Amino acid sequence: MSCAIAITQIGLCTPLGNSSEDVLQNLLSASTDAMVLRDDLLFNASTRVGAINNANLLDIPAELTQFDCRNNQLLYTAAASITADIEHAKKQYGADRVAVVLGTSTSGISKGEAALAYHQQHGEFPPSYHYAQQELGSTSDFLRQLYQLSGPCYTVSTACSSSAKVFASAKRLLLADLCDVVIVGGVDSLCQLTLNGFNALESVSKGLCNPFSQHRDGINIGEGAALFVLKKAQEDAQSRSKSQVYLAGIGESSDAHHISAPHPQGLGAISAMQAALADASITSAQISYVNLHGTATPKNDAMESLAMQQVFNSSNNNEAASIPLCSSTKPLVGHCLGAAGAIEAAFCYLLLSDANQQQQLPPHVWDQQQDMNNPILPFVTPGQSAELTFIMSNSFAFGGSNASVIFAKAEH
Repeated sequence: MSCAIAITQIGLCTPLGNSSEDVLQNLLSASTDAMVLRDDLLFNASTRVGAINNANLLDIPAELTQFDCRNNQLLYTAAASITADIEHAKKQYGADRVAVVLGTSTSGISKGEAALAYHQQHGEFPPSYHYAQQELGSTSDFLRQLYQLSGPCYTVSTACSSSAKVFASAKRLLLADLCDVVIVGGVDSLCQLTLNGFNALESVSKGLCNPFSQHRDGINIGEGAALFVLKKAQEDAQSRSKSQVYLAGIGESSDAHHISAPHPQGLGAISAMQAALADASITSAQISYVNLHGTATPKNDAMESLAMQQVFNSSNNNEAASIPLCSSTKPLVGHCLGAAGAIEAAFCYLLLSDANQQQQLPPHVWDQQQDMNNPILPFVTPGQSAELTFIMSNSFAFGGSNASVIFAKAEH
């Protein structure tokens, strides 16, 4: 990692909690308490989602009322933990040397849904509604104005890989010397549009999602936000903190096999994972744990099983010995769509942090009924741990837009 990118701070607003301590504890205990039934999202039906209590959200500052929507509330709540770092960066480097790159897919669509309902009743939109609140660029622009930054600022929206791909964007900005610090992350909030859209595709689970099981029947949608402060690490290895977590490598691919279905042999996923390994200058044998995309849809899980087998050189369909321990964390928070990559990256960060002293891993929550049509993966069981060095996180999206990110401890 001669050009290592250091993560100096993170900010969280997730169904598992808003503090690193709460999120790590709930992650390792495989808590599904945040997966609640809601009857206000699907038309004429209830559905289980990963939801955040409104009481835990911060109010948007009065001077930024034009950005006031629930999606930006999630983002603002996560941002509270990185504010001191950003203010320090502005003083050290200047506001023009701090960039913002976020991923999202829903932005403030729920605000638009509420405004349309108001319009049907009153014949006009509510005074608090501004169309810009639901534009994809609103998220990044909100943080830019919140911190009064003038560096590069944009949003990535590639469906479920959006906030994984922001790490590649940040690395390019830093290595091109276009900035000294980048705020990256993702945010998405629950809304009727996405729930009913996935339901129309017959992809929403009737209960709690069951990744990689022969009984899997679809996803649960979730919401949340995760932010990271990234900067180039000191070239002198002795000056690096041993407690630091680094962005070691990232791989991207676009197989464009189908508008919503992944390539059945996982060619795009394989390409992204192999590119991430090459970028990190490591072999697949050095990966300690993989946070799987693991949506619990029949096609994704079948494809990802094949891709894992191919990348980690398993010899046959019933041999998982060479594949690292892995799990899907979507039964804990739901599939957070455009925020999924960032939230699951935050899980990886916490697993590598000093707070995880026992080097425990998040258990794979499922009915343990293996789909024998797919390669067997070594899923994490409760209380299981590993010597954590490099961790991989996978995000695979509609249209074959794929990203795989690798994180590492400082000493590696």
